[in-house]
Amino acid sequence: MSRYDTYETIKAERRGRILTISLNRPDELNAVNAQLHRELSRIFRDARDDSEADIVVLTGEGRAFCAGGDIDWMQSTIDRPEEFEATGREAKDIVFSQLDLDKPLICRLNGHATGLGASLALLCDIVIASDRAKIGDPHVSVGLVAGDGGAFIWPQLVGYAKAKHYLLTGDLMSATEAERLGLVTKVVSPDELDAEVYGLAERLAGGALKAINWTKITANLPLKALFHAHFDAGLAYETMSNLTADHQEAVNAFREKRKPVFTGR
Repeated sequence: MSRYDTYETIKAERRGRILTISLNRPDELNAVNAQLHRELSRIFRDARDDSEADIVVLTGEGRAFCAGGDIDWMQSTIDRPEEFEATGREAKDIVFSQLDLDKPLICRLNGHATGLGASLALLCDIVIASDRAKIGDPHVSVGLVAGDGGAFIWPQLVGYAKAKHYLLTGDLMSATEAERLGLVTKVVSPDELDAEVYGLAERLAGGALKAINWTKITANLPLKALFHAHFDAGLAYETMSNLTADHQEAVNAFREKRKPVFTGR
């Protein structure tokens, strides 16, 4: 049995030595629920240990890359806040297994990436985006702290002034603007996306893989040090924000298709 057969919300496919990992909840825009979160916490380790894969591509099925957290899952963690303990452990596993993956990880950003979806994309080594995609981290828009990655990776890529503007407003930006700011590597038309992504993947697969892999490991050392030093605090603040009235109001407003009325509580 393949190591990937047990996954229900992630699909794995091979193109020679290239492994494509696809978030596979297309009807929900690949929003992350409890199941997908659990599976994300181990998929990058499985990819690391996969002796048949030299290059990994991360993408989403359907028209979105990942729409962030699933609203029903948010309500579940409000009703049962003890669930956030497991969520926090999984969040650490997701981030650190992604940073520890010693193979090139290319994001095929096929559509919108928000919240955790943006963090998953930005923690990849190279991000090639469709010009129809938008990216942002609107945790604050649902009354949560961007503690599961966004508050740390955004400033590293675009600087604190730009990062804090987007993190504190929750605004989305176009892929073209993201490329201008240095948030993503390259933007192409949807028709060109596969050729660009897999052309690069094949080029890397034909390269000096040990040198490439060890260069990636070396480049990630400062990022790993940053996350090891501060990630627990980010998760703690996000856990506290899960208990706020504003977070519940945001969930209610989303379900009722109205603008939330925040009270600062």
